[in-house]
Amino acid sequence: HVQLVESGGGSVQAGGSLRLSCTASGVTFDDHDMAWYRQGSGNECEFVSSISSDGDTDYADFVKGRFTVSRDNARNTLYLQLNMLKTEDTGMYYCSVGSTKGQGTQVTVS
Repeated sequence: HVQLVESGGGSVQAGGSLRLSCTASGVTFDDHDMAWYRQGSGNECEFVSSISSDGDTDYADFVKGRFTVSRDNARNTLYLQLNMLKTEDTGMYYCSVGSTKGQGTQVTVS
């Protein structure tokens, strides 16, 4: 079965950076589009970024210019570089493939 494991979250001050990782198993990683979502205090899960199997990327307007998504197919790993973090970026960040999500990694910006 598909398993996604996120890591790299933490607590940072506004303006800081984090790098999130998501390692996938049980799936032919390089054949699939991948995405990042987040859930903030409002409990709404919102799209953050995606990267296609061909490497095409997409971003929510509120992270454009600050976040960068990438993938390493050899390592079955998806990344999200978070720069210039804002307090409103606080939330649980999840990676997804198809309808499967990982357990999430918490990002707290103060």
